[in-house]
Amino acid sequence: MPQLLLELFSEEIPARMQAQAAKDLERLAREKLAAEGFLPEALKTFAGPRRLTLVAEGLPLAQPDRHEERKGPRLGAPDQAIDGFLRSTGLTREQLVEKDGVYFAHIDRPGRPTPEMVAEIVDAIVRGFPWPKSMTWGSGTLRWVRPLHRILCVFNREVVPFAVDGIDSADLTEGHRFMGARQSFKARDFDEYQDGLARHFVVLDAEERKERIMDAARTLAFARGFELVEDEGLLDEVVGLAEWPTPILGDMDPAFLDLPPEVIRTSMRVHQRYFAVRDARTGFLVPHFITVANVEAPDGGKAIAAGNERVLSARLNDARFFWDQDKTVALTDQLARLTGVTFHAKLGTMADRAARIEALAEQIAPFVRDDTQTKTWAKVAAALCKADLVSAMVGEFPELQGVMGGYYAEAQGYDPEVADALRHHYKPQGPHDDVPVQAVAATVALADKLDMLVSFFAIDEKPTGSRDPYALRRAALGVIRILLQSRTRLPLKAFVPDDLLAFFADRLKVLLREQGQRHDLVDAVFALGDDDIVRIVSRVNALDEFLQTEDGANLLAGYKRAVNILKAEEKKGPLPSGEPVEMAAAPPEEAGLVIALGHAEIEIGRALAKEDFATAMRELAALRPAVDAFFDKVLVNSEVAAERENRLRLLAKVRDAMGRVADFGQVTG
Repeated sequence: MPQLLLELFSEEIPARMQAQAAKDLERLAREKLAAEGFLPEALKTFAGPRRLTLVAEGLPLAQPDRHEERKGPRLGAPDQAIDGFLRSTGLTREQLVEKDGVYFAHIDRPGRPTPEMVAEIVDAIVRGFPWPKSMTWGSGTLRWVRPLHRILCVFNREVVPFAVDGIDSADLTEGHRFMGARQSFKARDFDEYQDGLARHFVVLDAEERKERIMDAARTLAFARGFELVEDEGLLDEVVGLAEWPTPILGDMDPAFLDLPPEVIRTSMRVHQRYFAVRDARTGFLVPHFITVANVEAPDGGKAIAAGNERVLSARLNDARFFWDQDKTVALTDQLARLTGVTFHAKLGTMADRAARIEALAEQIAPFVRDDTQTKTWAKVAAALCKADLVSAMVGEFPELQGVMGGYYAEAQGYDPEVADALRHHYKPQGPHDDVPVQAVAATVALADKLDMLVSFFAIDEKPTGSRDPYALRRAALGVIRILLQSRTRLPLKAFVPDDLLAFFADRLKVLLREQGQRHDLVDAVFALGDDDIVRIVSRVNALDEFLQTEDGANLLAGYKRAVNILKAEEKKGPLPSGEPVEMAAAPPEEAGLVIALGHAEIEIGRALAKEDFATAMRELAALRPAVDAFFDKVLVNSEVAAERENRLRLLAKVRDAMGRVADFGQVTG
């Protein structure tokens, strides 16, 4: 079937916007095609430094004829309402159909040629494209991320004629800005287009550009006996800077290797977008870098490398100055400067925040590792954890906050655990980031994140929808991960208010759901009022395993049956209180459940005291035969009042026994 090819060719699109632009182009095209009755067999988009491209396969030559039934006003409605409906449908009152006291319009729309529809769709997409930032140029009114120069639009190998703000559609595009003939060329389908770009030194597919960069960069490093320091974030950026990416190996002065490696890598990455290179055996950086050029230079890139070497040397000389300057200032002296740094208008200065973290760390330390040394070092590290924010190096490279504090602490003779805490207290900063493992670092990291959460919840700056400007969801998830990995038994209720405890429950659901766990099981355990994340997760895991067994599923059904009976009886009046007893004339199944419950309660209590939740679940499973037999043979609503009351007490006992393990009423399965 026919193919649609669209290219929007402009000046350089910022690298950070390209991936989302490709997604937006695909989304808009799908939505607008579907609105006109088009369902392409395949649709793919591409983004690069100077072009957005779309190819749609399997579109028909014309829009299908469509019949639409549209509901209108009721009979007897005001004339204004009926006239408005008629205007919207293009019909007369005589053409309306009456059904069940309501006017209906039957509208037949003949299909239009696909090129006509495509012209309108592309015009709407271009004019309404959701760039984060856009501009106008010349005398035109069109807004685009950068000046738009060409629109290539062909359908079934024919140009789709239209114009957007004076830019006529055509079957022409152009290749690399500097390499090749630098002339426009024709393309009437995607194969011609992609092949033509390749001949004119443009790699269309971003994934192919990534592979080209990584393969060449690894080869360059390997040829010198080194190893590329891979950086996915940097790769995502440089792939949007070059249409014909060509990695080049450059050198730097080995004297710079006495700087912290994070400083070297950050200077390379942030200012110059270079990849670092290291010794494959030792893991230490070597005095080389890899830059990605957008041309194949006649000299093999020597001049490009030399120019980049000079720029990098200037950057690293600046970094050395900051490093040397900062080392002369004691961290304790930096603390005084924090009083001049506002953390938040309602939450005081960064010095106030550091004091809160220090107090929290002192309280948290015994839960992480209960010894005097941990408490002492955690207090010291917490007091100093924000001191590097006013250092010259962090002022230049904010990405190095914490990291530089660790280096300064080492240089000033602080204990290694204090330095480690300063270096890692921001961790984890994302779902794939490492968690602090040392006790002091874990303590300060917990204090840092809990202060963020408690402080912003106190001033009602809570996340709403997709809005989370202070990354509080990330902070809560970080607390959860630290507690779980360090097996810290922290009673959250002692540190956070109730609404924040519920927020932790939501974050825990997210974490466990990503691990394949059911969210209702988290609700069932949180409903018990527990605030120990480690214990909660252990209980959730045991509950999940229990409910996957036949006994667990059947006992859950029995629980729900018991609860439903109790709820129904409660509507009639208060439920009988007290313990169930073995009545003389009771059926054996009733007596059997009384005995089974008595035994189970003892064993469940012992298991819960040891936090052996798997055993507690097994004891619950042992109740299943007695519960099944009771419901099969015993009539709860006996005409004998004493029997009915005893049996209701027995059902309440089943509910309460199971409720010691989890609130099974929260389980949806």
